[in-house]
Amino acid sequence: MSKRGFALTLLLLAALLLPAAELYAHAIAKGDKGYIQEIFGVHLIPFAYLGAKHMVTGYDHILFLLAVVFYLYRLKDIVVYVTLFAVGHSVTMLTGVLLDFGINAYLIDAVIGFSIVYKALDNLGAYRVWFGVQPNTKLATLVFGFFHGFGLASKVIDYDIAPQGLLPNLLAFNVGVEIGQLLALTGILIAMGWWRRTDSFFRHAYTANVAIMCAGFVLVGMQLTGYFVS
Repeated sequence: MSKRGFALTLLLLAALLLPAAELYAHAIAKGDKGYIQEIFGVHLIPFAYLGAKHMVTGYDHILFLLAVVFYLYRLKDIVVYVTLFAVGHSVTMLTGVLLDFGINAYLIDAVIGFSIVYKALDNLGAYRVWFGVQPNTKLATLVFGFFHGFGLASKVIDYDIAPQGLLPNLLAFNVGVEIGQLLALTGILIAMGWWRRTDSFFRHAYTANVAIMCAGFVLVGMQLTGYFVS
């Protein structure tokens, strides 16, 4: 990769990981949390907004989406994989909150970081080289969607939402998550579409996936460090 391309890759990853300092506390914005704890009943628009905000600012989710669609060219394939991911995180987010079943936020976010590493290695063809087999990428996307959903559930549980109107509010939050996912995916596809039309794509695709993998390892390390020092 050229020095300019490498610098741009580092800047992109830095922009995605810049908010990571707050990750150690797994903090939800104080204003959002205070507002949610003070309201009762059904509030669809605020919860949809919070869901969209969480996904658009969720750099770990965005990195995973980027890795998933990196080598997908046909819209049909993109729809299949994104749908599997959406189904996975929707199921575990809703059931996790309704059953009040949360996983330690540091540990589940470490798994989410590992999902980024896993998919980047898949893009690099590592599993065929190391093990002589190609994992089922659709199944892996669904399974990691489940883990991403548990991550969402842990954040929602921390909101301490009032039981009045819980289900419709959760559904609104989930709709917001999907809206945020579509917005993030649109941005990714526009950028990828432009990049793929240039000669640099195939020259730099390998390095870009290595950078994505490294970002995943950084997230895993941060979360495990947070778990052991918290």
